[in-house]
Amino acid sequence: MIEHIEGTHETVNYRQNTNLRIYDNTDYEEYPIHWHPAVEFLMPLRGEYIVDLDGLRYVLKPGDILMICPGVPHSMPACRGERYIIQADVTSAFHLSELNAILSLSQPALLINAETFPQIVQPIRDLLTEIADEYKRSEIFYESSVFSKLARIFVLIGRSPDTVSGKLSSDDSRQKMYSKRFMSVCTYIDRHCTEDLSLDEIADLSGFSKYHFSRLFRQFTGFTFYRYLNQQRIAHAQALLADPDHSVLDVALSSGFSSMSAFVRMFRILKGCTPSQFRKMFRLR
Repeated sequence: MIEHIEGTHETVNYRQNTNLRIYDNTDYEEYPIHWHPAVEFLMPLRGEYIVDLDGLRYVLKPGDILMICPGVPHSMPACRGERYIIQADVTSAFHLSELNAILSLSQPALLINAETFPQIVQPIRDLLTEIADEYKRSEIFYESSVFSKLARIFVLIGRSPDTVSGKLSSDDSRQKMYSKRFMSVCTYIDRHCTEDLSLDEIADLSGFSKYHFSRLFRQFTGFTFYRYLNQQRIAHAQALLADPDHSVLDVALSSGFSSMSAFVRMFRILKGCTPSQFRKMFRLR
């Protein structure tokens, strides 16, 4: 299934003139650790499917769904059975701050099954099945149809009471207030991540004390403020590295890092390679 890989970077072999690649996969094949800019949905149809990522092992049963966020290294041992593997470059199709927030909050992956998301797991199963059917038929406007269904999946995740925002408060009215406030904070960070943002500044923006904000922000996102900020800076840097006219130093400074060493260190932590290695892999796409 992996057709082009350099180091750990997989170049997704999208169908011609689309940002989609969908497999009805029955291969008994091991896939080594790799990552790609596409979001990936895995849904076993027959037999279990195992995915290793970020030090975690997910054992997916038929009907379970795993959404792997863009840029997350993962691997899969050989497993017998059948599963849908759906890869889509959603960043080029949707320019929505809410989508970026959902993907950031779902890092590194989101497990959707009867235990984690009981209210939306069946609708998402149905949508993924419809997406695979659209792809197989390839009728006129099928790509638009697929992305409209993907958008619906993200709406279901974002609005679900079982999503990460549900960790903030057991009180429904307070949960809604906190969710809106922290979505707004995440959007602000996403848009201003290249600037010199501080914890004090963002806590003040949220209306909470620094201590209270730090605790709630970690509950909401699963990350500390600075980890989340650096993730957004590295995502910004990846786009700049695709342009050979930008030096690595220029990319570092334009992405909010105060020094080359800090940039390289954080890039390696989050991507598993140096910025120069990433640029080389990108050029081979």
